[in-house]
Amino acid sequence: MTFQPTIRSQSDLLDAWCHLMGPLGFSGHTVWMMLIGPDDRPVPHLTEITEAELPPEADEENSGIAELLRILHDEIVPGARFAFLRSRPGSAGITATDRSWARALYDAGRIAGVPVEVVHRACDVDLVPIPMDELLAEPA
Repeated sequence: MTFQPTIRSQSDLLDAWCHLMGPLGFSGHTVWMMLIGPDDRPVPHLTEITEAELPPEADEENSGIAELLRILHDEIVPGARFAFLRSRPGSAGITATDRSWARALYDAGRIAGVPVEVVHRACDVDLVPIPMDELLAEPA
C-alpha cells in the first residue's frame, strides 16, 4: 500500500518525514524534496539530492534550485508547495551547515515565489524542524 498522508499542518509534515525516513541512520548527506499538491497530498515520489554535504554558496547555484521549484510549481504540479529535509550522519543538534542548507532552501522558495514548508533535519539520532524564524533570529 502506498503511503498517502494528508499534510495540513507542521505536525502532519513531521509525521510524514518520520515515516519516510525511519529508521534513522544515514551514511551520506542528502537533501530530500517532497511536492505537496493543492489537495494537501504529497506527489508519490521524493526527489533525492545526494552528496549534499555543503549548501549552495553561489547565487547561481541557489538560482538553479529556485528555477527548478518555479518550473515544478508552474508546469508540473500547479499550486504545489515544497517540503525539504536534510539528512546526514552524526549526532543530534542543528549544525551551522544544517542552518545554511535550511536558509538556502527557504531562499530558493522566496526567489521562485513558491511556498516552502518548514525545513527539517534528520540525523542518526533524531528528526527535527528548522523553522525560518529561528534562522532570522541569528546572524547569517
